Amino acid sequence: MQNHTQHLVMIDTHCHLDSSDYMQDLSSVIESARTKNVAQIIIPAADMRTLSRAQEIASKYENIYFATGAHPYDLEYFDKELLRVSAQHPKCVAIGECGLDYYRLPENSEEIPAFKARQKEAFIAQIELALELKLPLIVHIREASNDAFEILKPYAEKGLRGVLHCFNADKILLNLSENFYYGIGGVSTFKNARRLIEVLPLIPKNRILFETDAPYLTPHPFRGTRNEPSYIPLIAQKISEVLEMPLDSLQAQVLQNTYALFGKLQPLKSPLNNAQDSEVCMESSANLAGAL
Repeated sequence: MQNHTQHLVMIDTHCHLDSSDYMQDLSSVIESARTKNVAQIIIPAADMRTLSRAQEIASKYENIYFATGAHPYDLEYFDKELLRVSAQHPKCVAIGECGLDYYRLPENSEEIPAFKARQKEAFIAQIELALELKLPLIVHIREASNDAFEILKPYAEKGLRGVLHCFNADKILLNLSENFYYGIGGVSTFKNARRLIEVLPLIPKNRILFETDAPYLTPHPFRGTRNEPSYIPLIAQKISEVLEMPLDSLQAQVLQNTYALFGKLQPLKSPLNNAQDSEVCMESSANLAGAL
């Protein structure tokens, strides 16, 4: 039997291709990812002002999908009804990225309660939209794990599913693993990622997703430069080492995880560049379909 390990496709489940950082070379960034077997990419449209850009990219490129949401720092233009309309797009696979972020609180302590309340209100609105539309949720949590858990837990009991993007290694969030997946990105390769490395083996293997959060959080050894979806293999390799799991087995598991969560994401018949790779992808997709 031929060894196809190097041909196993991967998916970047969180990449901001709608960022101005890619305005000049978007096509080459997508093509570079293809050459590294990163077959599909999900754009988490997190700002109402750039939502149309994410939709345009997804419409132009067969292998690009998007999610629609409002980041907790971009709520000035939040419009739930606009998100509802955007979510009807055939290539919108999720609601988000949305959530709670207490990293930069107002300097005036009297303003903090209202600041947090506004984030919670928008977060809950997007959670309820995801439930209504039966779409998964892409969740952003920074220095707000307890509040986020208290909000998410009762909705998870109602059937809410999603991914905790850029998982922050807070163990309380592992209690959501029945319904939620955990996005692991470039942070896993950082020298100061001790907490994440310690917690990573506690995540059920059928709940791990690959992501870059590009153009941010570039993995080692490229820190300090613009992140790209072509760096997913570096993240996969690191996770494989930490879990002491064969890379091909990890890639196959994470591919299955990704399609299990994002039901509207369609496996491509020929996402890579040559006939052999295309055959491998179709074979992988067929096997995956039988497993789901």
